[in-house]
Amino acid sequence: MSENIDLIRLIHSKFHNLSKGQKIIAQYIMSNYDKAAFMTAAKLGEKVGVSESTVVRFANAVGFIGYPQLQKQLQEMVRTKLTTVQRIEMSSDYSNEESVLKNVLKADIENLRATLDDINYSVFENVVREITEAKKVYIIGLRSSTTLAEFLGFYLNLIMDKVQVVTYTIGDIFEQLFRVSDKDLVIAMGFPRYSTKTVNALEYCKSRGAKVAAITDSMLSPLATNADYTLIAKSNMESFVDSIVAPLSVLNALIIAVGVKEKSNLSSSFTRLEEIWEKYNIYSTDNNE
Repeated sequence: MSENIDLIRLIHSKFHNLSKGQKIIAQYIMSNYDKAAFMTAAKLGEKVGVSESTVVRFANAVGFIGYPQLQKQLQEMVRTKLTTVQRIEMSSDYSNEESVLKNVLKADIENLRATLDDINYSVFENVVREITEAKKVYIIGLRSSTTLAEFLGFYLNLIMDKVQVVTYTIGDIFEQLFRVSDKDLVIAMGFPRYSTKTVNALEYCKSRGAKVAAITDSMLSPLATNADYTLIAKSNMESFVDSIVAPLSVLNALIIAVGVKEKSNLSSSFTRLEEIWEKYNIYSTDNNE
C-alpha cells in the first residue's frame, strides 16, 4: 500500500464492512489517531475494550498485512502534525516515576532495534566516504537536533580540520552557508516536528551543487527530499521529549568509521591534544576528588 495513503479516509470507506468490535476500533482511531498511532495492538485493544486479536483482524480488514504495518503508516501520517500539547497529553500514561523510567527505556531500546533493522549499510558507507573526501563538511541541526549537531561537530573536528557546525548566531544560517559548493558535504539532522529553516537550508545547499546527507526518522521526512543519502534513525517517543538515543548511536558509528579511515590523522591529533590537555590540566588526575 502507498505510504502516502490517507488512512482516516481509508478506514472510513471500509467502516460498513467491519465487525462490531472492529467498528469500535475504527471509531477510536478516527477520533484519536494521534494517540492510537503509538499504541501497541494490545494497548489499543485494552483501551477500546476488545481483544488484541480483534485489533490484528481490524488491520487485515482495512488492507494491511498486520497491525505493525498499519501502525507504521498511521505514525508516518500523524507524526509531523502533533503539537507539543498533544504530545504532552500522550505522556499521561506515565502514571508514576517507575513507569516513566521503564517506558522510556523500553521506547529507546525499541528505537535502537528498529534503527538497526532499517539502516542502509551501503548508504552509511557512502556517507563516511563523502565525509573523508569533501573539501568542507557543514553540519546542520536546529532546535532539538542542536545537541546532535554539536556532538558530531565536536568529534569530527578532532579528526579533520574542515568541519563547520551551522548554528543560530548573530548572523542567519544562510550567511554561514553562502560559500557552500559542489565540493562540499552538508550533513543535516532533523526529527518531528521538523525545522522549516533546516529544510530550506538543504534546498539552498542542493541548489549550490553540494552533496547532502540527512539523518532523520523516515524516508517521508522533508529532509530526505533534498538528500543524496538518507540514514534512518528512529525517534519515537510518547511524550513532548524527542528521543535522540538512536540518532546519537548512528552518529557514534559515523564518527568511529571516519576515525578508522583517518587513523593516521586521528593518532596525530590526539597525541597533540594529550600534550595540551596535560599542560593546561584539562582533566583531573586526582582519583580522590
